[in-house]
Amino acid sequence: MLDDALDLRFKPVENPTPQRLSTADIAQYNTAGYARPFPIFDAREVTRNRAYFDRLLADMGREGRYAINCYQARLSGLYDLCTDARILDHVQDIIGPDIVCWASAFFCKLPHNEKVVPWHQDAAYWKLTPARTVTVWLAIDDADAGNAAMRFIPGTHTKGALKNRDAGGASVLHLETDGAEDMGAPVSNDLKAGEISLHADMLVHGSLQNRSDRRRCGLTIRYCPPQVRIVDPAWAQGVEAILCRGTDPDGHWRFHDRPDNDDITATSSPRNLGTN
Repeated sequence: MLDDALDLRFKPVENPTPQRLSTADIAQYNTAGYARPFPIFDAREVTRNRAYFDRLLADMGREGRYAINCYQARLSGLYDLCTDARILDHVQDIIGPDIVCWASAFFCKLPHNEKVVPWHQDAAYWKLTPARTVTVWLAIDDADAGNAAMRFIPGTHTKGALKNRDAGGASVLHLETDGAEDMGAPVSNDLKAGEISLHADMLVHGSLQNRSDRRRCGLTIRYCPPQVRIVDPAWAQGVEAILCRGTDPDGHWRFHDRPDNDDITATSSPRNLGTN
């Protein structure tokens, strides 16, 4: 059920002089709700990122496919990915110089995975207002239509909160956006390993079964300006935020320093937030 206290309206980005994105990228984000692809990591770093995730997945076991969630303030390696200056440069052009990272998650679709992620709007599941979160999707593996890359329905980020219905079947989520199939042709978020995409928190998106012989793994990182507020104190208990850049002038957020620990077996996730 949607919370009437949440402002889920999209606010177009106003940035006539972006530093990393182009003005066309900004226009694409405003019109379609996403912008991509942006190369971040070179081949050596891609190998390092994949080895890092492989270690976490091995430590977590098969359930780690969807359970490596919100560890950004508990694992130093993940903290460093979320605060990488090259990623933040892109995010800053969307939300401004004050940047809060409040969640992250690895999503791993193994070969021949029959689970689907139904059409949904992220911000409808969160207790944040206003809707100003931008999600970075970092490709750990190459992602394309063949191995169930995330799919967007362009322009749906401007429609406000849409109705949901029961998802049913082999779905990761129990609800899905009602009538999404009538809202336009989906776009596959094809990315090479090391590239990122940016998408708005009200954009309808999801992914199909991975029926290929290739794994599809990505890291989602959620960023917002500090003016965004958590409206549910209980929900806030599971949010461990990082001040990536700038300041929080109102002191709303509780920030965490870089952890010394990088052993996922020595800690646990504070919550489970979102699925892609």
